[in-house]
Amino acid sequence: MRALQSAHIAAIPFEAIDVWLGAGVSLAPAAIEDKLLRRGRGGYCYEQNGLFQRALVQLGFTVEPRIARVLWGGEGDGAFQPRTHMALRVEAEGQPWLVDVGFGAAVPTEPLPWHSDAVQDTALGRYRLVPTSFGRKLEIESNGQWRPLYEVFDEPPQPQDFEVSNWFTSTHPDSVFRRHLIVARASPAGRTTLFDAELSFRSPDGAVRRQSLNAAQLESVLQDQFQLVVEPAWRARLAALTDQG
Repeated sequence: MRALQSAHIAAIPFEAIDVWLGAGVSLAPAAIEDKLLRRGRGGYCYEQNGLFQRALVQLGFTVEPRIARVLWGGEGDGAFQPRTHMALRVEAEGQPWLVDVGFGAAVPTEPLPWHSDAVQDTALGRYRLVPTSFGRKLEIESNGQWRPLYEVFDEPPQPQDFEVSNWFTSTHPDSVFRRHLIVARASPAGRTTLFDAELSFRSPDGAVRRQSLNAAQLESVLQDQFQLVVEPAWRARLAALTDQG
């Protein structure tokens, strides 16, 4: 499972370009498989973890989806943020694990033991799962401090819960994915993230390089570093990003 998770994250980029363009996202399994596997696109949490869940089930794992409240990048403790993230609870080796292939720039690249609050070292960062009243809070160590990523709930959600949260995330004007171009990929070499027209790369030792891109560079980065074929419908919005400011 560990090898499958890291391979999935390295092969399929995290992106919500359709949401950014206002096209919406379908959670139908056939639509996700066509987009991510046949058309070579990426996806965000519902698509990525939905696809990975079905793959693990086919391999004989017991997998349950879980809904989470995103805390990363929010103000305070994020208590009033909606539950808009999907993660997985997977049974393996006699215990449950948190598995997530759809959390963008901070995605854990390895399974994390669900019931352990010990610091867990991975190839691309240190994580811990802190118990809460309703589940577990995933935190990442950043610059010597622990920062919350999301609170994942123990209670199994209903499929309709993800339909509602996907609709909110893909249509609400305050959704970060409606307001910004966000693309990410994690590999053994490090984490590559595109936020609007700024490209960043974080190596395993924590060193970060940043670069502001012009329109031509933006297209090249999408194609060369994220293996995304730039579609004609994207070009006007991509050009507008580099014209801002």
